[in-house]
Amino acid sequence: MAQRTVLAVLFDGVQSLDVTGPVEVFAGAELLSPGTYRIRTASPDGAPVRTTSGLTLVPDESLDGVSDPHTLLVPGGPGSLDPDPRLVDWVREHGPRAVRLVSVCTGAAVLAAAGLLDGRRATTHWAYCDRLAREHPAVEIDPDPVYVRDGHIATSAGVTAGIDLALALVEEDLGRDAALAIARHLVVFLRRPGNQAQFSAQLEAQTAHREPLRDAQRFITERPDADLSVEALAARARLSPRHFARAFRDETGMTPGRYVDRVRLEHARRLLEDTTDGIEEISRTSGYGTPEAMRRAFVKALGTPPAEYRRRFRPATTP
Repeated sequence: MAQRTVLAVLFDGVQSLDVTGPVEVFAGAELLSPGTYRIRTASPDGAPVRTTSGLTLVPDESLDGVSDPHTLLVPGGPGSLDPDPRLVDWVREHGPRAVRLVSVCTGAAVLAAAGLLDGRRATTHWAYCDRLAREHPAVEIDPDPVYVRDGHIATSAGVTAGIDLALALVEEDLGRDAALAIARHLVVFLRRPGNQAQFSAQLEAQTAHREPLRDAQRFITERPDADLSVEALAARARLSPRHFARAFRDETGMTPGRYVDRVRLEHARRLLEDTTDGIEEISRTSGYGTPEAMRRAFVKALGTPPAEYRRRFRPATTP
C-alpha cells in the first residue's frame, strides 16, 4: 500500500484542536498499519505559530519547500477568517493537485478565499455559516452536517468534527474496523456519519431556566422508552400542556417533540454501536415501540436503516 502524505498547514491564530484532532487520528492509523501515512506540518515561512489557546506549534518546514501532499488539511481558527495572503495563494495553487483537500471548522474560509469552493457544497462551524455564505455567495453552505464531501474536497464543522472527518477518511483508506479501533483508542464517544447534525439534542437545546422544565429534560434523556407525550411531560412539570409546550420551546429553543425525537435517535444509535441487543429490543427501549417506527426515524434522519447503521458503525468484534 502506497504511503499517503498528510500535510496540515499552520498559521498564527489557528485552533489547536483543529490540527491535533485529525493528526492524532492519522497518527493512530500509522501505528495500526505502519507505512500508511506520513504526517507533516508547514507554515507560510516555516516559523512557529501561536494558537488561539496560547500553544506554540513548530512546523516541520515552510510551505515553499513542500511537495504536493495526498491529503491537504486546512484547519480553522480566527487566523483563517482573515488569512495570510501567502497561505491563500499556496492553497489556491496546490489544493487542486491534492488527492483530498480537507478543511476543519473555519478552515473552509481559506478554501473559499482561494476560490476552491465556488459551485460546491460545503459546511463550517455553525456560528460562521452565515458569514461564509455572505462573503462567498458562489459557495453552497449547508449549516447542519458534521462534514460534507463534494468531489475531492471535504469540509467539516467545528473543532471535533475534524476528528469525525479524519476517521471517515481512514475508514476509506484502511477499512471500518481500523477507523473504529482508532475511535475507541481516542475514547471518541460517538463516531458520527457526515450527515449527522452538528448538535446532539442535549447540545442543540438550551438548558431550561425553570427546574420543572429541566427535570423534564433529564427525564426524557433517562427514560426514552416512557410516555413522553406533551400531556405526560406537562403533568410531570405540573403545567397545562399548552403552557408546557410554549415554555419548553421558549426556554430550550426546541419543541418537546423534536427534543424527544433527537434523544430517542441518539439512544438507539448508541445501543446499535455498543451492544448486541436485537433491533426489536432496541426499538422498544429507545421508545419507538416497533422496529418499523425506528427504521422510519433512522432513514429520515440519517439516510440509512438501523441494520445498515449497525453494520457500518459497530466493530466486527467487541473488545
